[in-house]
Parts: sequence; C-alpha cells; structure tokens
Amino acid sequence: MKLSDRSTTIAQSEIRSMTRACNALNGINMAQGVCDLEVPSVVIDAAKRAMDSGVNIYTPTEGLPVLRQAIASKMKRFYDVDISSDQVLVSDGATGAFYTACLSLLNPLDEVILFEPYYGYHRSTLTSLGAVPTFVRLESPHWELDMKALEAVVTPKTRAMVICNPANPSGKVYTRDELEQIGVFAQKHDLIIFADEMYEHFLYDGVKHITALSVESLRDRCVVLSGFSKVFSITGWRLGYAIAPAKVIEIMAQFNDLIYVCAAAPLQMGATEGLEKLGDEYYRELSRVHQMKRDLFCDALRDAGLNPSVPSGAYYVMTDVSSIMGNDDFEKAMRILEQTGVASVPGRAFYHDNAGANMVRFCYSKPLEVLEDAVQRIRRL
Repeated sequence: MKLSDRSTTIAQSEIRSMTRACNALNGINMAQGVCDLEVPSVVIDAAKRAMDSGVNIYTPTEGLPVLRQAIASKMKRFYDVDISSDQVLVSDGATGAFYTACLSLLNPLDEVILFEPYYGYHRSTLTSLGAVPTFVRLESPHWELDMKALEAVVTPKTRAMVICNPANPSGKVYTRDELEQIGVFAQKHDLIIFADEMYEHFLYDGVKHITALSVESLRDRCVVLSGFSKVFSITGWRLGYAIAPAKVIEIMAQFNDLIYVCAAAPLQMGATEGLEKLGDEYYRELSRVHQMKRDLFCDALRDAGLNPSVPSGAYYVMTDVSSIMGNDDFEKAMRILEQTGVASVPGRAFYHDNAGANMVRFCYSKPLEVLEDAVQRIRRL
C-alpha cells in the first residue's frame, strides 16, 4: 500500500531508539523519561475503588467533572489563579492535549516558534499537522532568553509559540520577567502561546514556577498543558490536561472525542484523589529528592570529565560530551552506552541542525539504588 505524504514527516524518536539499544544490552535507561518511581498509594487505591464500584464506562470527552474541578482548584491552590472547570480538558496525556490544541488553533503552513533545545514531540506534532516550526536558540549553561533572536524569526505567517517550562530537555525555568517579555511579544504579534508545564513541581534551589496563566498579557492567549504522568509517576496511564479559554476547550473537546473519545474513567478518579488528598509536603519532597538526585548525578558526570548544564527544574540534564570519542552525538551516546551500560539521548533529538553534535541528555528520575549504580558506571568512563 502507498503511504500518505504525511507519513514522511515522522520518524522513530531518538529517545525510543536509545531505549531499544539500552534494552538490548540490559543497561540502565536514562534516555526515556519514564519516571519509574513509586506511585502514591492514594492514587492507586482510588483508581482501584473506581474500577470496583463500576466507574468503567465512557466519561464526558472533556473529562470527569470532578477531575476538571480538582484541576481548577489546584491552579488556585498553587498559583492563586482563578479558572472555571469549563476551561479544562482532560485528554490522553499532555501530548494528546497538545495535539487537540494544535488541531483547534493552527492551520497548515502556520509558523510556530520553538526554543532550542526543544522537546521532540512538540516539533513532531507540528510537522505532522503541516505547521512549520521555526527555531530560537537558547545557549547553555543558563539558557537565557534572547528577545532579539525571537524578533528575528517572526514573519507574517507566525501564529504561535511553544514554551516548555520547566523545560525538557534543558531544565530551564522561566522567570516572571521573561514570561512578561514573552507576553508583550505575543501581544505585539498576536500569537498563541502553548505553555507545556508538565514539570511544574520539579524545581530546585528555591526556584518558583510561574504559570503562564498568572501573566496578564498571556492569560487570554495561552493554552497551558500539564498532566499526572510525572508528578504521580504514572506515565503509562496517559492522563494529561489542557487549560484554555472555554470557547477553545469546546473545539478541543470535539477533536478529543474524535481521536481519543475520553481518558480512562477509573484512572481519572485516581488522579482526582491525588490532587485532593496529597498535601504540600508531597510536592516539597518531590523537589527535594530530585534535587539530591540531580546533584549526585551531575557530580558523577564532572568526575567523568563531562560538563553538565545543571538544571533548575524538570529531571533531565544536558551534558557536553566533547571529551568522548566519536564523530557525532549518536556515536558518543553509543560509546557511553557500550562502555557503561547507561543510555542517554543524542543531542540531535533536541535541535533542528547539528548544534547538539557534542551533547547528550540524561534522565535522573530513577530509584535511588538504580541511580547510584549509574553513578558508579559513569565514573568509570
């Protein structure tokens, strides 16, 4: 059968390629952000109770009302942002929410600005729909916002921008000043902002997360994306959400119904109870533990003669691997894997050109005993 023209816009991600290579060697997978930590018992127990009590049929495509309200309450609790539940759509992961948002708001050939290093799924989603990514480079180790570079890429076709905050893969956390500058820029050029805030609770060194919804110039022109995969360690549940103006959510819900129908009913109940019953200490401990793991792994990278860009948020570290033998990032990532059994992602996965030729990304959200094993292996490089 002849494949569609659209099929040429996608390829297997570097993350999955390295995961397969790691599995073949029975190594430690620090390539994929699987977050294989313990799931909070309150989340698991609530999902089980929901199954046992018959919450097993279709839900409204927008999500269960109780979960949509819990998400709205969460925005008030953490960020003092008032939204209504009809501004919330629950979907099959934040990737599903992003896909329905793009279908609702973008046309083919619309240009969308991505900050590099970018999250590969953002670019792949855009290209699969016929949108045109354009790129603004943020430079390590601090990944500072360059407004002149941002202005330089705008054309009459520019329709939107994606902000990943905290950023996968760089770990950058945008300041309020940076978001306000982006808000002025978005108003000037009448842009939509897709704000991926999946890692909002993974923050280090006292850094605070500023949601785009709390910035006045962004509030009515942004779609905030987040979910439960990382914060509750349930990546396989595929449960995420979007927050947007109600009229946008109405259209997104129609696409959500067409593609996914609805998110899994009992799992939505698990996430609801997690939001309602886990206290502030849970989230503080999440950051504390991951900061400890960040420091442990970054120290090992330095001991091995590598140069990590220490992240302020999320749980990935972009690392300069110039000292590793190899012609490019893929060869260097494979050499690290073959010598240590630790998998990383080649830098090319996060850039549109060869800027990542001497970089790889590691994910350090691993059980402590696994991470300590990886640390000892990396130190042998």
